[in-house]
Amino acid sequence: MSNDSFKTIARNKKASHDYFVLQTFEAGIELRGTEVKSIRKGNVNLKDSWCSVVKGEIFVNGMHVGPYEQGNIFNVDSMRVRKLLMHKKEIDKLYGEVKKDGISIIPISIYFKNSNVKMQIGICKGKKLYDKRKVMAERSANRTIERAIKERNKS
Repeated sequence: MSNDSFKTIARNKKASHDYFVLQTFEAGIELRGTEVKSIRKGNVNLKDSWCSVVKGEIFVNGMHVGPYEQGNIFNVDSMRVRKLLMHKKEIDKLYGEVKKDGISIIPISIYFKNSNVKMQIGICKGKKLYDKRKVMAERSANRTIERAIKERNKS
């Protein structure tokens, strides 16, 4: 049994709204200089980010890591493309899935695992508008049921 400590830094809430997550993977992120300090402060945004496989390597695009205030000249571009660290077999599997129609690789969350920055990525299939409406209707119905149960238990 491992003694890993997890601290979630950021979640991509839009991913669960726009996609069905079919499978998840863990990847390390290649970071430079003050990016780790900026991420530790929570200055990161995964909204509208995606992953791409290029020449057997996987990269995250559109991830915003804000500049570190005390970083001055050592800060790097906040929207730069960052390389993800994964095993070759996992990258090949992801690439095979992406070749299928309607499948994307989307970052789901960033967290610290012990002292390392990790990213959870998912193989995702886009939701149609009627799927989103169905999920919203289910949530609304569940909230109504929970409210009714709570009222019933008070009496």
